[in-house]
Amino acid sequence: MSVFHIAVRALTAGLAIFLLVAYRAEVPGISMELFRNPEFWVAVGFVAVLGVFVWKKVPALLANILDARAHAISKELDEAKRLREEAAAVLAGYLKKVASVESEVAAIVADAKAEAERFAKETRAQLRAQIDRRAQMAKDKIAQAETAALAEIRGLAADTAVAAAEKLIAARMDEKRGAALVAESIKELPDKLN
Repeated sequence: MSVFHIAVRALTAGLAIFLLVAYRAEVPGISMELFRNPEFWVAVGFVAVLGVFVWKKVPALLANILDARAHAISKELDEAKRLREEAAAVLAGYLKKVASVESEVAAIVADAKAEAERFAKETRAQLRAQIDRRAQMAKDKIAQAETAALAEIRGLAADTAVAAAEKLIAARMDEKRGAALVAESIKELPDKLN
């Protein structure tokens, strides 16, 4: 049996004996009416409970429990603060990464625009050069066609002139005159060869 139980039993027994003696002897100065009042007994019970609490050091126990709970809450708050700071650091890191990625994207877009403009300029230049080459080829073909046409016209004109000259010479030339022209041409030949 614990000390608490022994103390409670002793206190109860002592109080019961005191009340019996006081009730039987009708001790002067103690009013029996007080013992018949239920509020008195509630007060006595309350004082007894408070006495037991103090004797068992319940306030110190409650203070220790509350201190331990306060310490645990303080640790939880510190942990929450640390986690919040870590989360803020991670968020800041991600925000830096996002800013870095955004700047990289802007640089890529700018490079792509510059590359597209350069490609467009090169394509326009190549197209212009191709058009110029084709125009030059067309001009060359036209010039060749003109030259060929002129050569053909000259050839036809020469052929026509030769044919006309043959007809004219044949109409005006006889054998005697032909032999005289051949002889004269043979005499001039040595002078033309030197």
